[in-house]
Amino acid sequence: MISIRVYGILINQQRQVLVSDEYIRGNYYTKFPGGGLETGEGTRDCLRREFLEEMNLKVEAGNHIYTTDIYQQSVFNNAQQILSIYYAAIALEEITVPLRNRPFEFDEAQLKIYEEKKQIETFRFVDWNEFSADTVTLPLDKIAAEIIKQH
Repeated sequence: MISIRVYGILINQQRQVLVSDEYIRGNYYTKFPGGGLETGEGTRDCLRREFLEEMNLKVEAGNHIYTTDIYQQSVFNNAQQILSIYYAAIALEEITVPLRNRPFEFDEAQLKIYEEKKQIETFRFVDWNEFSADTVTLPLDKIAAEIIKQH
């Protein structure tokens, strides 16, 4: 079974990269915002939907950055293969969700959500000079991070 994932790499005017810090099923992950493609949905539409759902942020999918070209088994389901597609994400409005200064800086409201959903997510910007493949956790995100740092 193949799971198609679509992620956005948003770099602001201060040359900072947006990342999502997530606590899922007892593990911490830093990744790019995005998620799973739904049936009947195009990849750019998926990116717009995911940003709207996760951040209440309207974005446009910009240039294509990377599509998985290696085999990657899901870290959440051994029976799934992951195919990830990365686009530049362009914010069409100001970000209104709380942005954190430190990794995994969750507030009380988020911790309550964890009790229900078993997942917490928060966002922060990482300065370009501090950003690298080591900033993100997932193997495919690391490849995408290397590509954007090279260009």
